[in-house]
Amino acid sequence: MQIKILGTAAGGGLPQWNCNCPGCQAARTSTTGVCWLNQSSIAVRANDRPWFLVNASPDVRQQLELLREGKPASIRSSPIAGIVLSDAEIDHTTGLILLRESAQPLRLYGTDTVRRALTEGFPLLSTLEGYCGVEWSLLEPGRPINLGKGGANGLEVEAFPLAAKPPKYMRHKVVADEVWVVGLTFRDSTSGKVVTYAPGLAQVDEKILDRLESSDCILVDGTCWQDEELVNLGIAQRTARQMGHLPLSGSQGSIQHLAQLQHPRKILVHINNTNPILIPNSQERQIVEAAGIEVGYDGLTIQL
Repeated sequence: MQIKILGTAAGGGLPQWNCNCPGCQAARTSTTGVCWLNQSSIAVRANDRPWFLVNASPDVRQQLELLREGKPASIRSSPIAGIVLSDAEIDHTTGLILLRESAQPLRLYGTDTVRRALTEGFPLLSTLEGYCGVEWSLLEPGRPINLGKGGANGLEVEAFPLAAKPPKYMRHKVVADEVWVVGLTFRDSTSGKVVTYAPGLAQVDEKILDRLESSDCILVDGTCWQDEELVNLGIAQRTARQMGHLPLSGSQGSIQHLAQLQHPRKILVHINNTNPILIPNSQERQIVEAAGIEVGYDGLTIQL
């Protein structure tokens, strides 16, 4: 199985167009080794078969270029066989509209709540029907499915529920106990290798820890260093937890949980532009690395 990180940053990327926080300024000046980062997305494949894109960010055009290999066989081609959606957030779905030139209907995988959001609140699906069309496959938490037609790609995905809120544009239509955000566990049917992707992790319980421990590699939420990071900078009025992201530091922060895991390779993704771990040699970066956790970067390829 291969996994490629296409975008490491949270919504807005790094630097964010309207932000002058230390991280964004460092990225603009390129004086501290801070790299520009695309918005959160990965691609997964097994047995050198076509890639499956996980979430379609606003940066999808340049991200898909990272997946191209060899000489194209025809004038029109796509490096992906389908797109798996973890949620309906604008940061993870806006890129779908940029794929409207597809010569084939877009093969999308997502939960019922994601499909409803992209139909009623942010009508991307009906818009795409007027262009390339859509083939929708349902993801039900706890029920693994094979990706691709007939499961020929040798890749299985299982969604699992995460404690997180619906997109802002759907909060007036929320029904109690609906699952709005899922994590994704991919399994290679040939090698048996497992990777788990959870870019929006609001809390960690024993069930989630068991899933992470049984994976060979995990790519997990690294949005904020502190719970009140954005509040202290005067950027927002909500804490990281209130936005659905467990902070890295502090009591019961994600570093404390991830450091306990013995088996998987641990990589942080979905990192906000304000998070000091993006700055090499920062104290916060050193704490993360001392805990045996990596800070992801665009283009990182993992072979399992």
